[in-house]
Amino acid sequence: MLPRLAVDAMLGRMSEILIADDHPLYRDALRRALSQAAPEANLFEASTVPELLALVDAHPVAELLLLDLHMPGARGFSALAHLRGQHPGLPVIVVSAHEESSVARRALAHGAAGYIPKSSSAETIVEAIRRVHDGEIWLPPAMGSLPLSLRDDEAQVAARVAELTPQQFRVLAMIAEGLLNKQIAYELGVSEATIKAHMTAIMRKLGCNNRTQVALAASQLALDPNTALPLVDLDEA
Repeated sequence: MLPRLAVDAMLGRMSEILIADDHPLYRDALRRALSQAAPEANLFEASTVPELLALVDAHPVAELLLLDLHMPGARGFSALAHLRGQHPGLPVIVVSAHEESSVARRALAHGAAGYIPKSSSAETIVEAIRRVHDGEIWLPPAMGSLPLSLRDDEAQVAARVAELTPQQFRVLAMIAEGLLNKQIAYELGVSEATIKAHMTAIMRKLGCNNRTQVALAASQLALDPNTALPLVDLDEA
């Protein structure tokens, strides 16, 4: 059980909280911690980024989002960058299996209000949520307190990804995974012509001239920007 003081500090203070994680067991752990810390809050969940984008639109008054970095439909910090641009008023706490201070502080630089390692206790989760809800920025003490300065290219890509529409962002994520236009069209249930139109808009917004440059831009938001990019068909650009 959580300390009574921690529970009292949260009671009645939040009405809607969003949880985005593709691991059912960890979503359950977050639910249990939140049910003790904020028993009056309504909890809504997503297991993929497309589900999350729909969830955020459906709950415009949500007061907090707990976001995993590794979810289907996103790469590294791309979902965080997109959400901060589309919903700047929604505080986001990143929850991640990564214990590195550099990853946590980079998340803050991308606009996260807090960072919770998945190894954290329920008490730590509650403390992080309380601090963020009070308007503070929260990191585990061992990780420091200041965000890293983003590289110029990463900051520029993040700002441009923030301007994409949700559908354009979904297309970008699929491009980063190496899918071809016909595969993306099939996944989204639209025509290839529609995907080509999205590609044109994405290239314009990202300042790119072809598909390879789009994939390179997306890689700047990966946890490891040096990750090898998938091969793509330049004829589809």
